[in-house]
Amino acid sequence: MQSGKQESDIPIKVRFAPSPTGYPHIGNIRTALFNWLFARHYGGRFILRIEDTDTARKVEGATQTILDSLIWLGLNWDGKPYFQSQRLHLYHEVIQRLLQEGHAYRCYCSRQRLEKVRQEQMRQKQPPRYDHHCRYLSDQERSKLEASGINSVVRFKTPLEGETSFCDLIRGQISFQNGTLDDFILLKSDGYPTYHLANVVDDHSMNISHVLRADEWLSSTPKHMLLYQSLGWQPPQFAHLPMILGPDKSKLSKRHGTTAITEYKEQGYLPQAMINYLALLGWSLDDKTEFFSQEELVKNFSLERVGKAGAIFNKEKLTWMNGVYIRQLSLEEFTQQALPFLNRDLPASVKRPLDNNYIRQVMPLIQERARTLVDVSQLADFFFLEELPYSTTLLLSSKIEASVAMHSLRIVQVTLQSLSTWDAASLEISLRPLAPELGLSTRKFFGLLRSAITGRTASPPLFQTMEVLGKKRCLQRFANSQKVLSNSLMEKS
Repeated sequence: MQSGKQESDIPIKVRFAPSPTGYPHIGNIRTALFNWLFARHYGGRFILRIEDTDTARKVEGATQTILDSLIWLGLNWDGKPYFQSQRLHLYHEVIQRLLQEGHAYRCYCSRQRLEKVRQEQMRQKQPPRYDHHCRYLSDQERSKLEASGINSVVRFKTPLEGETSFCDLIRGQISFQNGTLDDFILLKSDGYPTYHLANVVDDHSMNISHVLRADEWLSSTPKHMLLYQSLGWQPPQFAHLPMILGPDKSKLSKRHGTTAITEYKEQGYLPQAMINYLALLGWSLDDKTEFFSQEELVKNFSLERVGKAGAIFNKEKLTWMNGVYIRQLSLEEFTQQALPFLNRDLPASVKRPLDNNYIRQVMPLIQERARTLVDVSQLADFFFLEELPYSTTLLLSSKIEASVAMHSLRIVQVTLQSLSTWDAASLEISLRPLAPELGLSTRKFFGLLRSAITGRTASPPLFQTMEVLGKKRCLQRFANSQKVLSNSLMEKS
């Protein structure tokens, strides 16, 4: 790999160039992040270019989702976004030049003919590619085809011999035999450019210094280099980023849990955790450091630390890292971040608007256990529900006889009714001594109380939970629990 010094010898200008044919996913955003970090590290520019020339596959709303995703992650771009659909005149000017200078030609082959050629090549176990049929048409033949009104595409006249080489900043010197390359299409029959033409024209006209993109584009780079040579333009420096793989080391897909980046936002992941985790998919500072602020990433990022091998995406590790970031939030930050998820996910029976002061009391009790913001509602719903879905099995999960449990809860209720100060310390002083008096271990006794007031076997600390729930709600839940146990005993008798 070339040195970091060479990376910064010229003014840095990079681009993120997504296509709105789908919603941005982990791979797209990792590419955006590495470009952004590279630009910010060297004090360069990071531009956004929407490659929207594939009109047939364009997805409604995808462009806005791309913008929203970058904004959510704090990946600010410089200037206004570019749209290739607004730059068609530039591509047509270059096409005319390539045709006039003999570097391109019009192809009139029908889809049926191309498919027939492809099938024959496959039958002969040859790599499928264009057979140069229209490359050798005479001027008379071309004129006749033009006059007939047949739609044409424009193909690049790839050299039949020699090789095309370039130096990749991550992978080093790479060469391709020109004989293995196709006469690739530059301009489609609808007048829109292909990726190969549009990205070369735009990278040149926008003075892009470095192209950092996924390694799936590596095989396209010799085509782009040939275009630069034909046009007499200086190509940018290329760096092809390592592939992102699933835990089984196959190409990342939906079965590995990957999805549109906006889904991670909806699932309660924090943007700072996403940035931190994505930065480690192919880059590292050393063998031990895992947590970086955005500022630290900008300071330390360089292509010299980007690896060649595929990077493993592990959603469990992302979730673990997200939990660490959640625990680092201040109470006010956590409350503000959690509030939209509480409003969205708490059952419809919970009265709205939610009491912000009450939420601030609840949040410290669950912050340590939340790994995503979606967890908040699941961990805290019993704080907001008026009725809990009790079952006898749940209430007796501490292995206490039903009659003993019912008697214990009655004693607890009587004890608490006369309690004048309702805080965690007073509750513990009043209730802890009851366990031996009732002939129960502290663990079983507290387990019974926890099930009665939360409707679950695991919850935040018992007495802090009771303090937040308040006296009225706790007494009501103890009463409801006794009814459930009483009904169970009656059914058995």
